[in-house]
Amino acid sequence: MRILVIGEINPDLIFYGFHAFPELGKEVLFDDMHLTLGSASLICAVGLSRLGNGLTFFGMVGEDPWGEFCLERMEKEGIDVSRVIRSGSVRTGITVSLTCPEDRALITHLGAIEALTADHVPDGIFAGHAHLHMATYFMQKGLRPGVRSLMRRAKENGLTTSLDPGYDPSERWEKDLIETLEYVDVFLPNEVELEGITGIKDPVEALRKLQNGRTLVVAKLGRKGAAALAEDKLVRTPAFAIDPVDTTGAGDSFNAGFLHAWLRKEPLEAALRLGAACGALSTRALGGTTAQPSLEEALEFIRSQAGAPEGAS
Repeated sequence: MRILVIGEINPDLIFYGFHAFPELGKEVLFDDMHLTLGSASLICAVGLSRLGNGLTFFGMVGEDPWGEFCLERMEKEGIDVSRVIRSGSVRTGITVSLTCPEDRALITHLGAIEALTADHVPDGIFAGHAHLHMATYFMQKGLRPGVRSLMRRAKENGLTTSLDPGYDPSERWEKDLIETLEYVDVFLPNEVELEGITGIKDPVEALRKLQNGRTLVVAKLGRKGAAALAEDKLVRTPAFAIDPVDTTGAGDSFNAGFLHAWLRKEPLEAALRLGAACGALSTRALGGTTAQPSLEEALEFIRSQAGAPEGAS
């Protein structure tokens, strides 16, 4: 199965194990650092590739060392980067992650991320693909106005679609996203995003508010697992108990596992379970992609849990 991902490309520079959180005018020390592939769209793409899917990525990087780093790593992960735009007029975006086992804070320079627009996406790009995934809806300022049209174009070309909204740095959570869901098959917010979009704190009630008769909404609830409504029936899976090193990109790795199973028409429970396993296993090392599992590794992890059902084949 070949999947198209359209979105942001950037590396993550991760500082791990802070002794105090940085304040202006002061210096703090970190125990370790790591440079790896970042961005929600790209982390999900790598996760899908490791699970055995064919991947094409469409995005933009600058003609700079950060861009070359990303493209080289993407190729090593088996991702087709032939459609990535290399621009001499922008710099590749980068995210600095200040992380500890419990959580992380992110600092991002958007660069080429906000320069990409829907006008850059050629009509023929959908051919040969079964699914379109996009993420970071609110942060991709150039692409955001055209996401709805891209989803519509994908549907017209026979693709299924998925969208992860990402966090809204402005915290306005404007309603153009709701209109975009008209062409989205799977919507993948986390708990904070779900509340921001709906204005409802209770995840189940928020899921009900987003029901539109077309879109499957999957809520990623961190330590409380994940949940979705299927024909008004709540389906949940618990989180796997694991001692995390770094939670960066865990939600994007969940997306990869869930979509892998959903695209193969596995039961919703199995798709949620595989998503939870991929998300948990990704936290074993620094960076969103470093510890992402293969399908065999994820299924073995699920089987090792007492009473856990087997996931996608």
